[in-house]
Amino acid sequence: MVSLKERITEILIKNSLITKEDLDRALEFQKRENKRLSDVLVELKLIKEKDLLGVLVESLEIPLLELTRFKIPEEILKLIPSDLARYYRIIPISKIEDTVTVAMADPLDIFALDGIKSLTGFKINFVLSEPEAIQRAIEEYYPVKIEREIERIIEDFSKERLELELIEKKKEKFLSSEELIDLSKEGPIVNIIDTLLEDAVLLGASDILIEPLIDQVRVRFRVDGVLQERSRLTKSVHQGIISRIKVISNLNIAEHRLPQDGRFVAKIRTKEVDFRVSVLPSSFGEKVALRILDRSKVILDIEKLGFSLEILEVLKRSAKSPHGMILVCGPTGCGKTTTMYSILNFVRSPEKNIITVEDPIEYNIEGINQVQISPDVSLTFAVSLRSILRQDPDIIMIGEMRDYETLDIAIKSALTGHLVLSTVHTTTAAGAVVRLVDMGAQPFLICDSLISILSQRLLRKICPNCKEKVLVEKDLIKGIFTKEIDFLYRGKGCSQCLNTGYKGRTGVCEILLLTPKIKELVLSRSQEHLIKEQAQLEGMKTLREEALNKCLEGITTLEEVMRVTGAKEE
Repeated sequence: MVSLKERITEILIKNSLITKEDLDRALEFQKRENKRLSDVLVELKLIKEKDLLGVLVESLEIPLLELTRFKIPEEILKLIPSDLARYYRIIPISKIEDTVTVAMADPLDIFALDGIKSLTGFKINFVLSEPEAIQRAIEEYYPVKIEREIERIIEDFSKERLELELIEKKKEKFLSSEELIDLSKEGPIVNIIDTLLEDAVLLGASDILIEPLIDQVRVRFRVDGVLQERSRLTKSVHQGIISRIKVISNLNIAEHRLPQDGRFVAKIRTKEVDFRVSVLPSSFGEKVALRILDRSKVILDIEKLGFSLEILEVLKRSAKSPHGMILVCGPTGCGKTTTMYSILNFVRSPEKNIITVEDPIEYNIEGINQVQISPDVSLTFAVSLRSILRQDPDIIMIGEMRDYETLDIAIKSALTGHLVLSTVHTTTAAGAVVRLVDMGAQPFLICDSLISILSQRLLRKICPNCKEKVLVEKDLIKGIFTKEIDFLYRGKGCSQCLNTGYKGRTGVCEILLLTPKIKELVLSRSQEHLIKEQAQLEGMKTLREEALNKCLEGITTLEEVMRVTGAKEE
């Protein structure tokens, strides 16, 4: 008898979605990496997730369920524990006698059905649903109760060992290296760190801040660019938490007076996630900031950055230039690196030699040579660039323009037939030109080498689950929009967006081209506002104008536009 897995793979080949060679390669990869076959097919870009789901629905005659239309009763949810639901990525929707129907996105995962059947004792029937819909349903119906979980861990911890004492004047008593290592291996400490990391990744946080206060430890997550307090812990676990993070990041566990930087990789559920670690001494103890780099959620597609069609066309034309320099600017955390990687992904081909120099390398892209800066061995941006130019590159990406030497080599590279991409920390596109001059670049060299400058921000998007129309007061929006409007949109708050009304972010930008009149202003060392005014006369839309268009389209709110785009960017 033909198994379901064999039948599905036969359907994929028959429908010309994959070849027999592709399938053999995927099966070999699956055996080596121990992943689900459907995940492997998508990861190797042999088939799109949407196409896979579509052919399964049609060929297997399995219904495709829209979970948003269902309200799942609590008694049904209790049939399958939350850990099983999360692990197998399924959710129960009904029960008839001894048969439970579950929604799943991966019918190739036969082990899930067998595992649930053996663990619950029920017969299992399944229907298909989109992966995003199942994940949203799991997060809504099986929320992570982080506060309750950590409270339980700390309660157990308190029973096992005495609370650490604070010496006079509220200064922390530091333990010896051996005691700290032993403390970092305590089960409850390990569980607290694991719980925090998992909760942050599931919520889509970009950063975790662990901050010691007088008698507590505050934990905050940055979700969609905004900090949210998630929990407060007793001060007794502070040294254990810091020590644990230092151990897994290969930092000096006995150093408490100097800042330290490190990184580690953790397996969260079924995926590997990178964490960049920064430890900073403060008045009440060491503070830790963890930057989360979840590669599985990053889409390096220039079409999906959120930019308007008009700006996309200009950006694509710039990227296809045979030589010159493209700059991306904006504050920390505005998506500059993702934009540069997306541009590289857009232009890469077997005929082009692409080399990057970064600190650190955030995402590995196949077919691109990436160099990691290492100041400890004097491998700086400038030193790396000199060597890169001897490697016959077509395209060079520089993580950041930090000094004149790096800028000078970048400009000379752009003038000698290379396409150069880099970032500058300024708030506006016009301000980037002034910044280059301030760094020591000659205006005539800037005019000859620079193609375009893109300044960008990230706007929070309205949660689609709780989006609603709201009437506007004409007096409050007077002078903001160029046309009459009666209503805008907002998110009223729900469990899927943590009652913030926002879910996810989209890019918004302004792009400045070095036109003849702009070059005249650069050559005369004109001020930023004059360059900006001329660019607007030539058709450049500012960050504020682009963001307001997102507001009118119902993608974001007016409050978010005003928060992200300052008065200088109007």
